[in-house]
Amino acid sequence: MTSIHAIVTGQQTVTVGPQLSVLEATRVMAHMQIGAVPVVDQDQLVGIFTERDVLARVVASERDPGVTPVAAVMSTELITAEITEAYDVCLHRMQQAHVRHLIVLDRGRLAGILSLRDLLAVDLSEKDEAITLLNAYVHYVPADLHSKSSH
Repeated sequence: MTSIHAIVTGQQTVTVGPQLSVLEATRVMAHMQIGAVPVVDQDQLVGIFTERDVLARVVASERDPGVTPVAAVMSTELITAEITEAYDVCLHRMQQAHVRHLIVLDRGRLAGILSLRDLLAVDLSEKDEAITLLNAYVHYVPADLHSKSSH
């Protein structure tokens, strides 16, 4: 079973500060082609800013993204996971919470962020491997039976 440590290792985690404007934060997200960024204030995780936050709290509320700070519209109720957890536990947690991004912590410190897409790719890979093993098992002919049938 794949741990999320294996998934986030080597991953670049892009963060933004709480005073950055929504406009600048969304430019960073667009440039990096990501849907969410952890919000960090002096090395402390204080929230997450997502595409949903932009839609619900900026666009729908007709706020000016150029002057609205991320802190005013970010999500502060964080769905997190410890870096040692298995991917399937995290996938289930995200489905239960109806979120598409999961903050990964290593003993309380930001270690990375995972998207639902990241975890579904791992899930698909794990299931493909299981299917391959099951197919090999089902189609396995023991050597002693194989040699008897060729006589």
